Amino acid sequence: MRYHHGGGLLAAHLKSLGVDTVFGIVSVHNLPLVEAVEADPALRFVPVRHEASAVNAADAHGRARGSIGCALTSTGTGAGNAAGSLIEALSAGTAVLHVTGQVESAHLGSGRGFIHETKDQAGMLAAVSKHAATITSTREAGRVLRQASAAARTAPGGPASVEWPIDLQYAAQEDDGGTHPAPGPPVPDPSRLAAARDLLATARRPLIWAGGGANTARDQLRDLLETTGAGLLTSNSGRGSVPEDHEQVVGNFATTPAARALLADADLLVTVGTHFRSNETADYGLHLPGAHIQIDVDAAALGRVHPATHALHGDAAAVLPRLTEAARPAGPDWTDRVRRVRAEVRAALHDGIGPQAAICDALAAALPRGSVVARDVTIPSSSWGNRLLPVHDPRGNVFPRGGGIGQGLAMGIGAALARPGEPTLVIAGDGGLAVHLGELLTLAQERPRLTLLVFNDGGYGVLRNMQATYTERRSGVDLFTPDFARLAEACALPYARIGDAGEAAKVIDAAVASDGPTLVEVDLAALGPMKTPFTPPVKIPTR
Repeated sequence: MRYHHGGGLLAAHLKSLGVDTVFGIVSVHNLPLVEAVEADPALRFVPVRHEASAVNAADAHGRARGSIGCALTSTGTGAGNAAGSLIEALSAGTAVLHVTGQVESAHLGSGRGFIHETKDQAGMLAAVSKHAATITSTREAGRVLRQASAAARTAPGGPASVEWPIDLQYAAQEDDGGTHPAPGPPVPDPSRLAAARDLLATARRPLIWAGGGANTARDQLRDLLETTGAGLLTSNSGRGSVPEDHEQVVGNFATTPAARALLADADLLVTVGTHFRSNETADYGLHLPGAHIQIDVDAAALGRVHPATHALHGDAAAVLPRLTEAARPAGPDWTDRVRRVRAEVRAALHDGIGPQAAICDALAAALPRGSVVARDVTIPSSSWGNRLLPVHDPRGNVFPRGGGIGQGLAMGIGAALARPGEPTLVIAGDGGLAVHLGELLTLAQERPRLTLLVFNDGGYGVLRNMQATYTERRSGVDLFTPDFARLAEACALPYARIGDAGEAAKVIDAAVASDGPTLVEVDLAALGPMKTPFTPPVKIPTR
């Protein structure tokens, strides 16, 4: 097929993927692509204010839909600005097609200072992407885009970056329309699977730990959970793989005393697509059962952190039913204990967060089941948003898995535009929001149905708590904070404030019910401190 320029080819490719929204910043080095996307009635171009936000928004848009997202950036500094958000998508294993411009092909690698030129952009993109490629001719552009998209969607997923010289964007394109299907999932060794089935059949105190790899095997995981009577622990990424109101879901509480005791007494651990990240295993200090069946589509993950008695390299949706066939019910005392631990860890956290518990309760009551909850890295997210605020659908569980601050608002915008008829929540701190404050303008321009809940403590509260706990200094944590009411007014955004626990339900109900964006400031100085101050689970050498 022949296209007048690269923009037409890109638009056709995006529609073949089911993409309907593209995030980016227009530039002299991607103008044909942006113009084509914006001109196509089946596509929407969202002009964000920073290239990092373009990738974050595309990433979350894909997460909320269970598909791939697309971001367009310029070359050089523009592509460099996107790097941190590509690292987030790589950490999360989420599918993003990142198309960036490049200088004219005649000047590639010349080092002569052509505008927007940078040294080894392809190498930079390869370092922060699962897949990176350069379009070098008009006849291969379609093939390069299809290969990149297939790589991004092949489990374990990740971002795929394509750089496209501007002269080749403007040129007519010839595309053969070939396909690049993703390879089939791996199949575990039959002898290993048989041994795992035998082990599971003898377990009477089993636990299951679900990570992000379980999100595409939700029904199969639930069948195993209910057949065995096991307790379900999750990583942050695995939340919602079984709805969190299920009585056997302990959740993202593995490092609590009650869950540690469960792990100590369990006679088998079945893990599904989890990588045992440091912040979810007390810096790898969590004691886990020796009998361990590990399922992962990524061969490198098997036994990498915790030894696996039976390492099953395969797709969870295919492997779990084979295990369920061999499963036997746990002893009734075990399942009863799981239920008690589930209630105990939630009650303890609810009590420990003090007045913020009223906000968590109000959000749980106001948000429809399965709503997107996008959480930036901030104390409310890390302490209770990632654990206590219920998640019933993994597509609504949006947060920066790589731990980068400031990405929450862009991710929330991307997710909200993926679900225009539903309310979306963003939990952010004043420090994190300031990293990409310009995206308030994107929020005002696009006007999605989004509640931005900003917890204002005048700086970086997590680091402030760490310094108060471990050192005698207070460095770099106190920040100038804007008047959020006036800032919202300047951005034409409705504003509300919570300064007392008794105000939480009324304010949150109104914001969530709104058909557009609302900025809600939580004045933490007025609300009062958490009963148990939060510090992150990292090791700090003390004096």
